[in-house]
Amino acid sequence: MSPITLILIAIGLGLAGWLAGRAKAWSFQKSSPETRPVSRPIYHAWYVAVWIVIPVLVFVTLWSFIGPQLVTQSVLASPGAANLPTFGFERDAWLAEAQAVASGNAPGVFNEGAEFLVEPYREAISRYALIGYALTVLIAFGGGAFAFVRVRPDFRARTKVERTVMVVLLLASMVAVLTTFGIFASLVFETVRFFGMVSPVDFLFGTYWGPDPMSSADSPDGSRYGAVPLFWGTIFIGAIIAMIVAIPLGLMSAIYLTQYAAPGVRTWVKPALEILAGVPTVVYGYFAALTVAPAIRDAAAAVGIANASTESALAAGVVMGVMIIPFVSSMADDSIAAVPSAMRDGSYAMGATKSETITRVLFPAALPGIVAGIMLAISRAIGETMIVVMAASTAANLSANPLDRMTTVTVQIVKMLTGEGSFDHPATLSAFALGLVLFLVTLALNFVALRVVKRFREAYE
Repeated sequence: MSPITLILIAIGLGLAGWLAGRAKAWSFQKSSPETRPVSRPIYHAWYVAVWIVIPVLVFVTLWSFIGPQLVTQSVLASPGAANLPTFGFERDAWLAEAQAVASGNAPGVFNEGAEFLVEPYREAISRYALIGYALTVLIAFGGGAFAFVRVRPDFRARTKVERTVMVVLLLASMVAVLTTFGIFASLVFETVRFFGMVSPVDFLFGTYWGPDPMSSADSPDGSRYGAVPLFWGTIFIGAIIAMIVAIPLGLMSAIYLTQYAAPGVRTWVKPALEILAGVPTVVYGYFAALTVAPAIRDAAAAVGIANASTESALAAGVVMGVMIIPFVSSMADDSIAAVPSAMRDGSYAMGATKSETITRVLFPAALPGIVAGIMLAISRAIGETMIVVMAASTAANLSANPLDRMTTVTVQIVKMLTGEGSFDHPATLSAFALGLVLFLVTLALNFVALRVVKRFREAYE
């Protein structure tokens, strides 16, 4: 039974309830024109429709989890399930094959023993599909009848509908919050498992990173899980080199577009600059690996630097900085343009030059937006993966030389979670510990940005 079918039934019944509620509300005005209803007919119609659709959607959500479990339990209770293997993986494979054939998603079964389960599955699916349809209709009619009876001239349907809409909007706004808590909880759970195998001191302060997925999970070598080279590579590439490129170019671009560029030039240059934000990161990675990195290697060799590598932190950082220029430029552009013109005109009236007005009036007033753009750019940079993989390698290296190979936290997370590694091995669980650290760093950056924005916004409002 497809949940889409139940949702379409709910929408159809909701439309019928909407029409019925609207017709009943209109009948009040026709029967006694001198008696004006408290709410308009449209609100009575929506009140009836809401009482039909929302209970049905709640039921469909619950039934999508409960229904398959009931079907499986019914099949396991049938005589055909007596020959099921006791091994869990093989048992689940038989059930999946029989269910696929019974649902029409497969022409036949691979294991002959699963053939005896096809008919029980088909009967159970049909039975519980009818039960789901019947319950959907009963719930819809029950909710619709309850709302339809309450439709009266003195009923305040508008208040009820607006409160319902407010609750729906509140729940929608809570999705992001609950998702964040869910991500944090999953990271913490797996990180606790990892720290039960590897000491947090070795992980946070160790200087050698070389997990061995083939080693024993019972007695892992904690000295191989030192994440300091990863933290340093993330900061060096994403928060130092990339920001050295992105912040000056982004701010100067914003100043030019808002203060110096002609309207025709701004019309063309601003969209062209923002196109950079839409280019896929893998394209930047190819550009870094095939163009920027060889150019940096050749330039280093030309000035006498020996053993210059094609893969370097400098190549990845420069291209990453170019990628996040639009984040800095766009936020700074909007912030500077939003400064009241009276402040700029007042500065000119006091005899200040354009450069003095920009540095002493516009920049301080637009600082909250500029800081928000920079923090957004840093968060975007430290989470980048493809450019680092293709231009800076996957080797964990603790070095201050920008021409050396380096890697970042995100690259190692991808490396640890790809392949066929066991989720009970510390090498795989280390990815969650790295993710938790990255999550906390990003959260700290957001808090710093909020503090700066709050402080300077209070000063200039």
